[in-house]
Amino acid sequence: MKDRISHTLLAPIAAAAIMAAAALSPALARQQTPPGAGADWVTVGGASSGSGYSRLHQINTSNVGRLGLAWFLDLPGETTLEATPLAINGVLYFTGSYASVYAVDAASGKRLWKFDPQTWKYDPAKMRDVFPVNRGVAYADGRIFSGAVDGRLFALDANTGKLLWSAQTVGRRSVQTVTGAPCVFDGKVLIGSGGGDQGARGYVTAYDAATGRELWRFYTVPGTPAQNRGDPALERAARTWTGPAPNGRRGGAVWDSIVFDRKLDQVYLGVGNPNPMDPAIRSPDGGDNLYTDSIVALDAATGRLLWAYQVNPRDEWDYDATEPMVLAELTIDGKRRPVLMQAPKNGFFYVLDRRTGKLLTAGKIGKVTWATRIDLATGRPVQVQSARYDKSGSAVVWPSAVGAHSWQTMSFSPQTGLVYIPYMQLATRFSTLKAASGALTFGGVSDELIAPGPGDGKGALIAWDPVRQRAVWRIPRSTLWNGGTLATAGDLVFQGTAGGYLSAYDAASGKRLWRFNAGLGIIAAPDSYSVGGKQYISVLVGYGGSAAIGSQFMNVGWKFTQPRRLLTFALGGTAALPPSPPPDPTVHPVDVPGLKLDPAAVSAGHALYLACSICHGKNLVAAGGPAPDLRESRIAMSPDGLWTVLHKGALLSKGMPRFGQLTRKQVMDIYEYIRAGARAALAHH
Repeated sequence: MKDRISHTLLAPIAAAAIMAAAALSPALARQQTPPGAGADWVTVGGASSGSGYSRLHQINTSNVGRLGLAWFLDLPGETTLEATPLAINGVLYFTGSYASVYAVDAASGKRLWKFDPQTWKYDPAKMRDVFPVNRGVAYADGRIFSGAVDGRLFALDANTGKLLWSAQTVGRRSVQTVTGAPCVFDGKVLIGSGGGDQGARGYVTAYDAATGRELWRFYTVPGTPAQNRGDPALERAARTWTGPAPNGRRGGAVWDSIVFDRKLDQVYLGVGNPNPMDPAIRSPDGGDNLYTDSIVALDAATGRLLWAYQVNPRDEWDYDATEPMVLAELTIDGKRRPVLMQAPKNGFFYVLDRRTGKLLTAGKIGKVTWATRIDLATGRPVQVQSARYDKSGSAVVWPSAVGAHSWQTMSFSPQTGLVYIPYMQLATRFSTLKAASGALTFGGVSDELIAPGPGDGKGALIAWDPVRQRAVWRIPRSTLWNGGTLATAGDLVFQGTAGGYLSAYDAASGKRLWRFNAGLGIIAAPDSYSVGGKQYISVLVGYGGSAAIGSQFMNVGWKFTQPRRLLTFALGGTAALPPSPPPDPTVHPVDVPGLKLDPAAVSAGHALYLACSICHGKNLVAAGGPAPDLRESRIAMSPDGLWTVLHKGALLSKGMPRFGQLTRKQVMDIYEYIRAGARAALAHH
């Protein structure tokens, strides 16, 4: 393997990082601020540390039983809701499915303004590249910052919602999209993008927060030799990629987690997986493929690389490191250290010294079969060779490509010293051989989610000791795809579940103390804030996202038509939700009597439908995701109706993409596939 770089530190860069940390002693001497969020919830993770922790304690273990619904806000037209609202000076700010920004009075729930980026008018082609999701906004100096799926970054007046400026952060004709929240610091706003699975080259861009002027850009993977020349970070990374000359198919997208370190003036990026998935194709002569699947530290002023730690060298399982990162102070081996913690997809929990990137501890949070352990001396995983399908052609591996932990927020309580992680147990069958029926194929590799063992297809809420690398308590879930967590100084942990309940637990013991039926599955994390001396807990309720792709394991029975809402709670709250249908796993198909189906057309329609499955669900099982179950759709009963929607874009403004490239024959094939699926469902009634 060429240029097998030491995994814990990239030697010259690491040395520079240590010197930089020493030079930043004035920054280290800044006045200490208490960890977590206070009266305001100022970032998606509460505070710049990303800890998901609130210092508020009015709601606590002794009185949480009196928690009630203070108010709720219906959000018509929204589907998947993944954002955690910010709370700034008595106003909540959050995004909806297609990145509409809402401002809501935090005490009453009255909507103050709404900004709609209208992607369906500006760049409707981007709507086909990813399902409609957005994970929130950022705030600084009276401005709200948000990114739309089409790649535009917006600065809005926080009081009025008026557009102040807009910047195009990705190419109009690229496959890149924006679904993550921006990060703001020192008069700058930083944004990444998705698209790595389609071969886009990953990068982040910093803009002037006042004007939108581009300040610097950092690429997470190398480009052509000419593009790399003179850049030490890219030249070093290029030596870890082998084979044909670069053609831009690299990956490494920064599609979610970005954290700013106020003490060290550093920015940390969670970097995505490489592309193509099969390492034998993308880098046939070996190499770690930096800086994919890495935690990357940059100088906040210049974007210069300080250090990088790669969790999965030469990845072949889609184990990205884009998951939330938490900054904290921990005592390890008798020394108080500034650390960065992450539970990426691969099933290990990592604690790094954030001054240098040195790995301090690592441990398995659940079922992991691709590696036995992480070698603390080298920082590299000790891999299980039978898990490498690039050698054998096929392998069943835990965790799955969905991850042991995904984008859902984990929280850290400095009171208990525990991290609260939404965990998932599932396997993937990877193969470079003939694809299994229903398996998705990426870059010559088919991957199929499977649940062959006890506990597979289920989730858990885990309280994790990051120093001893062990679980202190664990609450099994009957569902896989659950919400992020909130920890508070009231010694409470809050989490919503796919089953539709928001619950509060004793942070030390895991005992459930309270729960509320939200009427729909929850995947977002709650926040906590205070207005007029009163503490509130707020959460967005909108099941969906990846539920459609993993529908065989994420289908709880929710329907597309169920209301999406913002719910806010306080002690003594007496509001009540209107009745709504409970989860119903039964399909209620509609059919066209007398229609004769052509098996060849059904088969062709199945192949074409795969592009629809990210929203409408694998094998037509929508799982309450971002789009309706087409077996229950009356529009899909009519070939002309389907043509009008798919080819002409009749529902474009409602969030349904237009597929103008489809011919009348192709639309008819999709129609027959849907009709065949509806009949199969009817046969099981």
